[in-house]
Order: sequence, then structure tokens, then C-alpha cells
Amino acid sequence: MLPARRFSALRLADVLPSCLLAIDGEENVLELPPVSQAVVVLADGLGAGSVRARAGHARFLSAHMKKADIIDGVFPATTAAGIATLTTGVEPGIHGLVGYRVLDVERDRVVNQLTGWDTGMDPASWQREQTVFERAADAGIPSFAIGIKRFADSGFTRAVLRGATYVIADAIPDRFDAARRILAENPRALVYLYVSELDVAAHAKGWESAAWLAALEELDSQLLRFASELGRDAGMLVTADHGVIDVPASGHVLFDTVPELVDGVRHVGGEPRCVQLYLEPNQDRVTADSLAQAWRSVEGERAWVVTRDEAVAAGLFGRVHDAVRPRIGDVVVIARKRVAYYDSRESNQSGRSMVGQHGALTDEELRVPLVRSGVFGRKRTPSSA
Repeated sequence: MLPARRFSALRLADVLPSCLLAIDGEENVLELPPVSQAVVVLADGLGAGSVRARAGHARFLSAHMKKADIIDGVFPATTAAGIATLTTGVEPGIHGLVGYRVLDVERDRVVNQLTGWDTGMDPASWQREQTVFERAADAGIPSFAIGIKRFADSGFTRAVLRGATYVIADAIPDRFDAARRILAENPRALVYLYVSELDVAAHAKGWESAAWLAALEELDSQLLRFASELGRDAGMLVTADHGVIDVPASGHVLFDTVPELVDGVRHVGGEPRCVQLYLEPNQDRVTADSLAQAWRSVEGERAWVVTRDEAVAAGLFGRVHDAVRPRIGDVVVIARKRVAYYDSRESNQSGRSMVGQHGALTDEELRVPLVRSGVFGRKRTPSSA
């Protein structure tokens, strides 16, 4: 059985569309008041629970993060799905980035959605939806995405940030300086600023490490300064794509060592806390139902196991377009305990060095902040309409 949870009324998908509407002076789901300039800072891997647990090291964030300022990200709780949802305003089942590694049915291969883009996978068509930045351009509002040089022309960037002018700034302070320049030069602007350092530190050392804490403190200090300098017509939102849970090496499960868990499986996708299994086609010896039952028999105490049909019916991926449905695994294994599932047959085992992990349905992974400051610190009122 999947967890019985109440999802928040506000979603990650609401953030950028509401900002664009606020710049146009229109009503929006987040009830943001009208602005001329909107800045959205996405801190990769910053879970709401982690902010609370380290409140003394994140005084700006913790002081501004009220109970109503915690929202749900997306499932799977992973960067590709989360950022695509943020920048398109739709759920993974619509934009098509339904996991970290997903099946490219046409080419019979599993593709990494962050780094695996090649000439066989066109970002303009694989990510199916118009971005908020493209909609801003249609409305005559300039938009900007600030990030490091390495991501400037990646396939993922071209899939989810199209329509925005990419501004390169490698250090966190430099990214906020770039945002200041953009606001100074553009009376109207939609700005997206990406911070990867927390996620990088979490994967390497864990979110409870000194490295993660140092990244949090640097981000928090930059946010405090930037918020204090915002103009009278500017608002800022701080959010995240997912949170992180630390998994010890003793929690690694080598699932391929149990033959019935890989019997009939052609491809393994997803990530260690949300494995997606794709069956061999044109056979009926192993079905999604029988494979799911095998997994439940072995791992049912540590994971939620659902078939694709069950996942779609439960709304885990949101609405699902027919073209996207085959990208979802025939069986989806979602970690519920502090474990991570690995296939020891894979040639590249570097992922097993990761401490911080994400992808599943726990609050630690799904719940993210939505911190408001500047004009956005005030809700829209009838007089501001």
C-alpha cells in the first residue's frame, strides 16, 4: 500500500507561473502581489526538514519559513523531474522527464535525463511543454537563468530553460551579483537562479555533514543580503526541487543478487530510492503484476512496489500523457526505509559512494520550502489587484 499522505495545496509547479502572472499584475495561485521583477532561487537538495533541523545555521531561511511556506515538490523526488516541473508549471507525466534515468522506447535504451542527452534525443521535443520563460517572451517580459558554466549548453538546460537568457556565474556570490545586475538593467524581469552546492555536498558527504552545512550557511548569508537590497517593485521566492535523506552503506541493497527480482527485466532505470524496471517486450512469462509481487514478497517491508498502471492511477506522476506513459517503468520500487537499491551488474558502480540520496515519497525528500521576501513577503490584497 502506498502511504496515505495529504499533499499541500500549493505545488512546485505553481512557483514560476505565479511569478510571471505577478509581473503581469494578474491573480495567481500563490497570491503574489504585483511586481515588476521576480527572482526565483532554486536550492537543489534543500528539504524543508533540513532547514528546520539546522535553523541556527540558516537564520534567514528559518525566520521566513512559516508552516504555510512548505510545499510539495514532485515524484520522483529528483532533480530532472523537479526542475522541469518548476520551469514548465506541469507535472512529470506531462512534461515527460519522469525520473533520473528513463526508457527511450524508440532506441531501446535507458537515458540519463541530466547528462545523457545526445543527437538521438532532441531536448525541444523530448521535454514536451512550453516553458514559463517562453511564455514570458511571448508576453514581452525578459527572462534569465543564472547558473554555472558547465550547464550553459547542456541538453537538460536546452530542454527546461529554453526561452531564458543563460547567464554564467560559477560561485554562489557571483550568481547573486549577476542577479543584481540583471535587475538593475531590466525594469521588468523574471530571474531564475540555480544553486547546486547543497545537493553536491549531500551526495558526497551527506546532508548532516560539515560540507553541507557550510554550503547552507553561504547560501543563507547571500539570501539575507540579496533580500535586503531588493527594490520596491521586486519579489523573491526561495524553493527546492527535493530534499535529501542520508543512507549508510549498510542500507545498500544489491537487488540483482535475488534472481526473481530481475527475472524478465530488460532495463533498470530511475535511481536508487526510486527504481524503475522495464520488462522484456513480446513475452508474457513475466508480467508487471508478477514482477511486482516478487518484489513485494522480498522487499515489501522496505519499499512500496507498484506497477505502472497503479502508479498512474494513484496520480504519483500527476496527469500522464499517452506519449509519456511508456517512459515510466513497468514496475516502480519506492524506498520507504533508509535503503538504496543498486544493481551490482552495472559496470559503473560510482553511485554507491553517495551518502545523500533522494527520489522517494518520504517527507524528507518531498517537502521543500517556499520562502517569500521583498514584495512577495506580502500576500496579494484586493487593493493590489
